Amino acid sequence: MPRKNLIDAGPIVAFLTDEANHDWAADQFSRFESFETCEAVLAEACARLAYAGFEQTAVIRLVDEGALRLTFDTAYNIGRIVALMDKYRDLPMDFADACLVTMSEEEKDSLVVTLDQKDFSVYRRYGRQAVPVLTP
Repeated sequence: MPRKNLIDAGPIVAFLTDEANHDWAADQFSRFESFETCEAVLAEACARLAYAGFEQTAVIRLVDEGALRLTFDTAYNIGRIVALMDKYRDLPMDFADACLVTMSEEEKDSLVVTLDQKDFSVYRRYGRQAVPVLTP
């Protein structure tokens, strides 16, 4: 099992709503004790929930309950984040994805739980290595 389990906004939103991938997302929250993530992912999940008419506080409660842990220092890693966003500007790579790729570089044995298989199949960490992902 990976040492660092990272999570993107998509599975968080699916877990908290009745989206098509809800059951899969719920299985991941049962499978893993907790996930590491960043503020950018939380903001994206909150915005998506609000847009769909759901309470944003549900995301923050997951942090309070320990299911999500904020372990990323954006300010310290800003140079790498900008470099990744520049490299993948044709997709374009969003801020949250750049943070997750950077987080995956901090621990070789990490896994990104995401619904975004298309973009994460293109992203590379350490320059050439595929980002390990878990998708439906």
